[in-house]
Amino acid sequence: MAHGSRQPIIESRSLFERDRELRALDAALSALRSTAHGAPRVRQDRLLAFTGPAGHGKTRLMAEARARAVAHGFTVLSGRGGEKEQELAFHVVRQLVQPALATMDATELRTFLGSWYDIVAAALGLEAKETGTVPDPTGVRDGLDWVMTRLTVMKAPVVLLLDDLHWADAESLGWLTSFAPRSEVLPLLIVVAYRPDELPPEAAPFRALVEREGNRPYSLAPLSAAGVARLVREEVGEEAEDEFCDECWAVTGGSPFEAVELAIRLGERNLTGAPDELFAMRDLAAAVKGPGIIERLERLGTSTVRFAQAAAVLGAPFSPELAAAIAVVGSEEAAQATERLRAARILADGAGPSAGLEFVHPLIATTIYRSIPAHLRVGLHNAAAVAVRAAGYGPTAAARHLLEVPCEGNHEAVACLREAARESLRAGAPEAARRLLARALQEPPDPEERAALLHELACSTFLIEPTATVSHLREALAEPGVDPDLRASIVYRLAQALAHTDRMAEAASVAADEARQAASPRVRLRMQADHFVWSMFRTDEPDSPARSRRLARLAQRLTGRGLEERYILGLRAWDALVRGEPRNTVLSYAEEALRGGMSWTEENRGFEVPVSVALAFMYCDQPRRAEDLFTKGMTECERKGWRGSHLAVGQTLFGYIRYRRGWLAEAENWVREGLRTAERVEGAVPAQWFAIGILIQTLLARGRTEDARRLADSYRYGEVVPNAVVYPDPRTVYAELLLAEGRLAEAEGLLTALGDRLEARAWRNPAWCPWQLDLSSALAPSAPDRAVRLARHAVKRARDFGAASAIGQALHAEAEATGGPAALELYAEAVDHLQRSPAAYELARAQVGHGAALSRNGRLQEAAHRLYQGLEGAVHCGAEALAVRARDELSAAGLRPLPLRYAQTDTLTAPERKAAEMVAVGHPMAVVAKDLRLTEQGVTQLLSSVYRKVGTDAAGLARALEAFPRPRP
Repeated sequence: MAHGSRQPIIESRSLFERDRELRALDAALSALRSTAHGAPRVRQDRLLAFTGPAGHGKTRLMAEARARAVAHGFTVLSGRGGEKEQELAFHVVRQLVQPALATMDATELRTFLGSWYDIVAAALGLEAKETGTVPDPTGVRDGLDWVMTRLTVMKAPVVLLLDDLHWADAESLGWLTSFAPRSEVLPLLIVVAYRPDELPPEAAPFRALVEREGNRPYSLAPLSAAGVARLVREEVGEEAEDEFCDECWAVTGGSPFEAVELAIRLGERNLTGAPDELFAMRDLAAAVKGPGIIERLERLGTSTVRFAQAAAVLGAPFSPELAAAIAVVGSEEAAQATERLRAARILADGAGPSAGLEFVHPLIATTIYRSIPAHLRVGLHNAAAVAVRAAGYGPTAAARHLLEVPCEGNHEAVACLREAARESLRAGAPEAARRLLARALQEPPDPEERAALLHELACSTFLIEPTATVSHLREALAEPGVDPDLRASIVYRLAQALAHTDRMAEAASVAADEARQAASPRVRLRMQADHFVWSMFRTDEPDSPARSRRLARLAQRLTGRGLEERYILGLRAWDALVRGEPRNTVLSYAEEALRGGMSWTEENRGFEVPVSVALAFMYCDQPRRAEDLFTKGMTECERKGWRGSHLAVGQTLFGYIRYRRGWLAEAENWVREGLRTAERVEGAVPAQWFAIGILIQTLLARGRTEDARRLADSYRYGEVVPNAVVYPDPRTVYAELLLAEGRLAEAEGLLTALGDRLEARAWRNPAWCPWQLDLSSALAPSAPDRAVRLARHAVKRARDFGAASAIGQALHAEAEATGGPAALELYAEAVDHLQRSPAAYELARAQVGHGAALSRNGRLQEAAHRLYQGLEGAVHCGAEALAVRARDELSAAGLRPLPLRYAQTDTLTAPERKAAEMVAVGHPMAVVAKDLRLTEQGVTQLLSSVYRKVGTDAAGLARALEAFPRPRP
């Protein structure tokens, strides 16, 4: 069993013909030392990779790297992949981190890991309490990043040594690939070694990470004939003849491992290197490879062979007592076997007092393992599973062996595999859990366990293969006598998986069918809620009005006593919102839904309803309440390690609230952060759709139409539309992009078709989807009368809803379509409503529009006042194009723009000012983060504080900073 960090077992010999690699290593270590003393970090030194076939000296080079790093006084953390440990999730990560954590007692460990403890404990092999929820893989990777970053800072400078990465578990390799770029800004050097031809296909991102560096990886060449001759003569003496040395090189192929082993044996046999010793040399050479190793092992006796075979099954390093138990040899026989294997240079002691034993080289372990007859190998793995579990190593270590044995209906094996799968899920390793549960299903389990096992298997595949999840859950539902609560969980997960694969109609149908046949009133209500969720969020619902009526009748009878009732009430609030019912009705249902609490991370619940309820407050002009709910929800997700699609949607829609309030710079930062989070999650398409649409709207508001077009094209936004309802509506957003580009006819066609669909669903609230306002803009040049009618209709709907922001925006659209003196009162009323709303950007738009209209009608003094208001509002919102328009209108009227009233600029702290200045002159976020020694998210939060104080964004910040003195540090 592999535990802890260890040094490879090697001979204390000089490295031959590795000058190039050693120079690269020394340069990287020197650069790391310079970084530790405050010098700028050289990018190319963050990662060194040494590659080559088995036996080419990678492990020996890694040992030299350790020795040189220690000589520099650096902290060394090391790990190694194992041929028999690839199924153990985070096995290599644990080797890196556990030795450092082992020096802490339980209290220190809790303090060190803080809020990350429950998220990363299982991945790190620590004792983790059962919390009822499991973190997602993204959250675990973030936690491991945090742990390694903190260890690096505490123990700086740090060198990570990772050997045999071709055998690393997929989870460790995935973490390393995502973490390695961080070493650029840390006092950290990563040195890796692997066999390039044996990297698994899923290691492609890791290979790309290494190979994109200009002079890496360093491929180790075989030793030359001169190098082998030098090795041989060090053992047998300088009198060894050239013919003999050349033949040694030929039979070893220049393999450093074989050459060293051969030279040692030549010395042990007291050969001198004479030509007449060639026959004996060839015999010795044969004994250090393949069949020769097995022949040499068999000469050591039956009990020694069994002991070595048990060791090969266990994997290195291993406990000799455990190997003895599996080989069924006594302690005295085990001790004798160990000494024989040491003497034969097959085994050696691992590093550290409790490291156990290991093979001198992985090639020896592989050769012995593959020589074990199949039937005996199965028996040894069976015995290993029992012995490992009995020794207290846990179900995951035992399950690794069960994966190697045939199925035989063993109930204990099923239980062990299921327990190990739960550990893997808690560790954020769903793929490992999937393998274990698939094997448990083949065993097979008892019939009464089958549905539960299929449900567990489906949960493990949900994030990595939702189509497989659907298949497993349908199979589970077909099992007889499923417990009602389990059945409800299966149905919920099935509907969720169908929805996540864009099969919304099927999701709604599954929930509706289950609601009809559920015997329990509680389960029936829950299924009805799920049916309403997926029906409302499908774009092709056949009869939305009928579903709305059923929902309204059901909600009237409910008081919010349980979570099922609160979900129904929350859905009623959202349905009332999109239908355009009075604002007070929406708020009343939303408050009732929240009265008993509504969690974003409720097990088997989803977060669609809590998110919709929070957004209802935003559309009802209560953005601060919405932000509070989003902040609470995102905190809840982060605390439980849900840092994937849940967090991505939260960040994105929090940015949407900021956009609706007119805080465009902050909105863009939040939405970009949400998009980055979404893109880390495999298949996070819904989260991406939210982020892209909001980001396009934000870029358009800021006047960056070309950037918005590039973003849309890169994601095929506008070409592909999901079957799920997304807000803001993708067709409306794309039409707004077309309008900004002057493509009015295309926008008209798109919006007309959208309006027909929404009218059929009776979704008529312009606060939620302003398609009528956008269509009015598209038609104004060509069909002004129709444009006015559309805008007036939208105004009536906005008044029926009652939110000041919606009324003001609709009146502004009517004013734009009406034109002339008749529009002036409409503009004035629009401004009045928007001044009573939180929609700062829409207010600035209306003020600029009103000012321009006043100017065209000769009322210059009033125009100046409105345009100055609009200009300042536009700059404070970060709406550059709107600000330019206001200045142009002022200039056209012969008016000179007044200085803007930038507020609170002198209250900036030194870090805030530094970040602001760097961003204002165009430095990328990564550069700012590196300069301030912060994460990019930290810089985003710093800039958010700046923008709140200054009331503008980076574009206007430079001008504002010039007017105020620098604060004292």
